[in-house]
Amino acid sequence: MPTVPQPTDRPVGPSVLALRAELAAGMRPVATFSLGELSVDLAAGADAVWALIRRGGSGGLALRIAHCPGGCGAVRRKRRADDEELHLEVETVIGLQEVVLATDLNELTVLRATLTLTPSAPLLIPFLPRDVYPLGRGDDPATAKGKVEAAQRGLNVGISYFHLDEPDFGSVLYFQNLTAMNDYYRATNTRPDGAVGGEWPEIGYLPPTPPQSGTPPTDPLPAGKPVTVSDAILVFQKEGASDEQESALQFLQMLGAAYRQLDPVPTEYRDWAGRAERTLRDLETAPEATIRHYGQTYVHPYTASEYPDIMVQMMTIATLRDYAAWLQKPISFEAELSKGVGRFYDRKLGTMRRYLPNVGKDKDADAVDSWYLYHPLLNLGRLAIEGDKKARRFFTASLDYAIKAARNFNYAWPIQFKIDSFDVITEARNDDGLGQTDVGGLYAYVMLQAFELTKDGRYLDEACAAIEAAKDMRFELNYQANLTAWGAAACLRLWRVTDNPYFLQQSYVYLASFFHNTVIWESEIGRAANYRVFLGATCLHDAPYMAIYECFDSLAAFERYIKDSGPDLDPAVRLLLSEYCKYALDRAWFYYPDALPADALAAENRNGHIDRKLSFPVEDLYVGGDQAGQVGQEIYGAGAAFVFTSRAFHRVEGAPFRFFCDHFPVNSERTSERSLNFELNGGDDRQAALSVVRLPRHTLPKIVVATSAGERIAPRRVSDDRIDYTIPANGRVLLSW
Repeated sequence: MPTVPQPTDRPVGPSVLALRAELAAGMRPVATFSLGELSVDLAAGADAVWALIRRGGSGGLALRIAHCPGGCGAVRRKRRADDEELHLEVETVIGLQEVVLATDLNELTVLRATLTLTPSAPLLIPFLPRDVYPLGRGDDPATAKGKVEAAQRGLNVGISYFHLDEPDFGSVLYFQNLTAMNDYYRATNTRPDGAVGGEWPEIGYLPPTPPQSGTPPTDPLPAGKPVTVSDAILVFQKEGASDEQESALQFLQMLGAAYRQLDPVPTEYRDWAGRAERTLRDLETAPEATIRHYGQTYVHPYTASEYPDIMVQMMTIATLRDYAAWLQKPISFEAELSKGVGRFYDRKLGTMRRYLPNVGKDKDADAVDSWYLYHPLLNLGRLAIEGDKKARRFFTASLDYAIKAARNFNYAWPIQFKIDSFDVITEARNDDGLGQTDVGGLYAYVMLQAFELTKDGRYLDEACAAIEAAKDMRFELNYQANLTAWGAAACLRLWRVTDNPYFLQQSYVYLASFFHNTVIWESEIGRAANYRVFLGATCLHDAPYMAIYECFDSLAAFERYIKDSGPDLDPAVRLLLSEYCKYALDRAWFYYPDALPADALAAENRNGHIDRKLSFPVEDLYVGGDQAGQVGQEIYGAGAAFVFTSRAFHRVEGAPFRFFCDHFPVNSERTSERSLNFELNGGDDRQAALSVVRLPRHTLPKIVVATSAGERIAPRRVSDDRIDYTIPANGRVLLSW
């Protein structure tokens, strides 16, 4: 007679109770195999096929690998492919279901379960259950004790990162490959918004279905056509994380292991150098781009819209300075913009203000977002370190106020405050009470610039204090993507300066929070089929869109991080950073209106208007396929073309070409008049793109590209203007002509 489960005081759902009863009564065995230290038993229950993953006497997980309304019919093994552990076919009343299980023990323990359904009739989907249930003592899901550390936010990466503590099963990263379900989302007219999450102990993936209402769903899965319903990747670690830093590193390592299971998303060469030329021309000539005040030129934030502000002015100046260095000649327009910077400085307060003194009455001249106080200083500090005396004067003159503000808020900044009194205008981003949680990292980077310039130890102390104050924020650390990226760069710089490994580990906390908010899938929902979203970061912790400014500024921060890192950087971290930068160079092209169909652009814009002839990007792209540019066309987004050009296109002295690479070359060496070699430090076993691009009025010579072992790499595309190669993302490459 089956064992009757004991009552539980914890609120649980019907699925938990049903699974509990079935496990106690016993299910029909299907198959079993080992997964490293884990055992995996497949069993057929009343309405599901389960994978029961156990660690000896230390608990386990129940993973629903097929949902079978009406009962599980025959379960048959099919001949498996070389990369498959098991291939099952399940007969159900809704159609034929195929389950493929694959394993990987190369780095961490990985199990992948892919479910494909071929409906027996046009199939409406009113509901599908979640698929992950932690198991306590005696396989009881109601007694399992643990915690979900991070879950999917909006349409970002579909993950649940949790640990099962009693019993001590360890940590699990559940990763749903949402790319595989595009056909499902399109057919059912749904989006996987917050689909991976749940309430303990019923977690995992809740496939999106139409909203429950008096009107049933009317968009079916077509009969007879296979559709992927789930593609779950589970990564296991025996140890639970004891603290924030260990948890962050563990998350990044497990995310890296899941990422390696994905088929690489292809990228294309983008002519950022040509885009930069057009962007500079439009900045100089388009009346929508600039405005005159006090006899000086200032940049509009959006097309002929919004008042000039210091963040926009300094971002444009700094990225133009990057571009000028790449061109190897000064840009007169950058010098023209620099002349007007002094009007933002308030001598009485000793700081740069957000707006010019003559800002309109419809703006609060004293209101400032916390990050707006420090980001202009970051760009001033960078120019000061490069030898710009005027930038140094304004930078150093603003440092005392910057410190005063930080100490006033005890290194925990609000959303917005009064610059003349520190009175808080907006305290928190929502009811969680948190303000701009990652501003401390940006502030720390500014303080490190001040320390580099002056060697004054108080700036180093301030940087340390700001990073320490953000302790225990975990996955709530990210407020705005680029600020989190600069915080990671600040931590790594602090590690280099102090030799204290705490700061290296704390950089991983910033990066874990950043990658939690990335889109690690390729959406084909609605208008998103017209552009790329893979590995983009939503601009804010709860934003519905990716933004161009946060995209290119994060890449600039990660360039600094990678250059400061050295061989001590964890391989998974190096992989994720390199891949983010690689895909940014491809994905960001679609922020430009001329790269999108006209109907993919919003007709009504919150700021200004969209002009497809201008080479300025829109602010916003949507993973869910909403029209782009609802916020507006960003003039300060012009910096994207200058940053991408100066980081990805490399001049070769005396050669009739330059070369593009979507990874940052290090240790470049000119070995002869007609040869050079360089090293890439990307992810192991990953690929990078290399293109040799003809200079104007020149002819491409015969090119040879080879690995350090002397193996020649054949081009994948050849034209009169460009030769494209695929090269190893980690290792040394020889280029000769």
